[in-house]
Amino acid sequence: MQMIMNILAALTGLYMLMIFIRIMFSWLGVSREGQILVLLGRLTDPYLDWWRARLPMRTGTVDFSPIAAMTVLSVVHTVFSTAARSGSIRVGTVLAIALSALWSAAAFLLGFFIIVLILRFIAYMTGRSSRGVFWNFTDMISRPVLYRVNRFFFRDRIVNYLSGIVCSLLVLIVLYAAGRFLTFLAVRFLVRLPL
Repeated sequence: MQMIMNILAALTGLYMLMIFIRIMFSWLGVSREGQILVLLGRLTDPYLDWWRARLPMRTGTVDFSPIAAMTVLSVVHTVFSTAARSGSIRVGTVLAIALSALWSAAAFLLGFFIIVLILRFIAYMTGRSSRGVFWNFTDMISRPVLYRVNRFFFRDRIVNYLSGIVCSLLVLIVLYAAGRFLTFLAVRFLVRLPL
């Protein structure tokens, strides 16, 4: 049983590496004409496309659905690795692994949006021009977050841009801290389950 789990862990780890390489090549705009890249696309695109079709995680030109795809693979890989090491695995451990992986993905997204909003805040406070590719990209990324947070807290009232950025930043920071603390407590509880 342990040998099978080791093989499955190795295969999921290899597939995760292939997906990571595929994602990096797509971000860097590398041409997919070479035989290796065509093969890589054939092996990874069906899995990534499945997630893209089911999760609307696109903000402008940035697609965050590979994060969900990698999170699921990470959970599966960790479950296989844990079962290979210990010879068995408990339900509480699987749930703790899944919760930790979900929190890792959520924390990555929250951290990413916090950094983008901090950049917008600094640019706004220093009077930097918001023209240019970089600032257009940060605006494209931050706009949906600003809209949702401001809509939730301010409803139909019009608030200035700076207030919207500060409010959104505070909300995301509080969500990050609360999520981290609650995940820590939940994982400790799940690992101790006798199942």
